[in-house]
Amino acid sequence: MSRINPLAARILYEDNHYIALNKLCGELVQGDETGDEPLVDAVRSYIRIREQKPGEAFVQVAHRIDRPVSGVVLFAKTSKGLARINDLFRQQAVERTYWAIVEKLPPKEEDTVEGYLTRNTQQNKSHFSQSKRAGAQAARLSYRLVGGTTNYYMVEVKLLTGRHHQIRAVLAWLGCPVRGDLKYGARRSLPEGGIDLHARSLAFTHPVKNEPVRIVAPPPETPLWKIFLQTAGEPLKR
Repeated sequence: MSRINPLAARILYEDNHYIALNKLCGELVQGDETGDEPLVDAVRSYIRIREQKPGEAFVQVAHRIDRPVSGVVLFAKTSKGLARINDLFRQQAVERTYWAIVEKLPPKEEDTVEGYLTRNTQQNKSHFSQSKRAGAQAARLSYRLVGGTTNYYMVEVKLLTGRHHQIRAVLAWLGCPVRGDLKYGARRSLPEGGIDLHARSLAFTHPVKNEPVRIVAPPPETPLWKIFLQTAGEPLKR
């Protein structure tokens, strides 16, 4: 009996040009100095075996998220698809929605935050400020409060620019760091690892088919995420 590749259960969307998966906290999207197997290699191997290709399958990263973050990651299966989706990201024509569980109540129920991010490559960290500094990049996002418990709150964030650690740095600047994100001021790490930041959805007009696409990823099945899913008025997805 052939074994079923566990990646198959995490496929959120697939057509001739793209494949999207629900990334787990702690998974690496692209290779780095750690030498750990990245998700892109696992997807490439999965497609090669599934389709019985004699050579390596074409799979390239079209959208990436940080290692401790969970949620939608998009890969291109054709060079044409890769070039066109890259154009959409450059044109900011892809709607990127994130969910975050934060440690404190945000200052407003809903707001758009604009400023500048400065990246410290040695610390692998970004600093947000509303004052422009040398080397800083403009950063913009909007957020809204979705719900809360006694100790934590959930916010929905829409990225209006895509900068290094943008959501994590901005939420820390607002005084409400992401739960588990020690790098940006959280009180403690999570027992299950990762941080409670989830790439909830990607939405765009398919650059080859010219059809609307919305890819949605269920968050990790932890007790707190389940509580907030109910708070958000959305059904639990399995």
